[in-house]
Amino acid sequence: MALTESTMLALGTAAPDFALADVVTGKTIRRDDFRGTKALLVLFICTHCPYVKHVERGLAALGKDYAGKSLGLVAISSNDVTTHPDDSPAGLKHQAETFGFVFPYLYDESQAVARAYKAACTPDIFLFDADLRLVYRGQFDSSRPGNSIPVTGEDLRGAIDQVLAGKPVPADQRPSIGCNIKWKA
Repeated sequence: MALTESTMLALGTAAPDFALADVVTGKTIRRDDFRGTKALLVLFICTHCPYVKHVERGLAALGKDYAGKSLGLVAISSNDVTTHPDDSPAGLKHQAETFGFVFPYLYDESQAVARAYKAACTPDIFLFDADLRLVYRGQFDSSRPGNSIPVTGEDLRGAIDQVLAGKPVPADQRPSIGCNIKWKA
């Protein structure tokens, strides 16, 4: 496991486009499906990473807590399945069903979407405003495997709440830390 920080993409960056299949429903989900919401949250996650495993219940809770609010939410896995077969669409579907993800979970086989977002780790978190401009990229919270801080999602939830309230998100943000994305050779 290579510990990797988020690249901390520049605030104000436009959300790159995507059109990927949901591993649960098979339906193609596009970035523009979320136009008209106050915010769009894009999570780069996977099944095998201990950092994702540490927060996956928290991610599921976040999805449920914000369901029905003006937040678009989508998770994407971009890992190479030849080296990490647990991150295959079947593995992702199992994860989504096991934890009750209420948001689409997409598979980025070509890795083009991860590259467009400059995603570096899992989890890597990107929150965009209604104009699809980046307002938050950072950690879920300060909890890490083994540090005994409870998983609350407080950093991300605070940013979401600010956007939904029409308020600016503070620019002082801590990078997400996790396993590196498993790029194809």
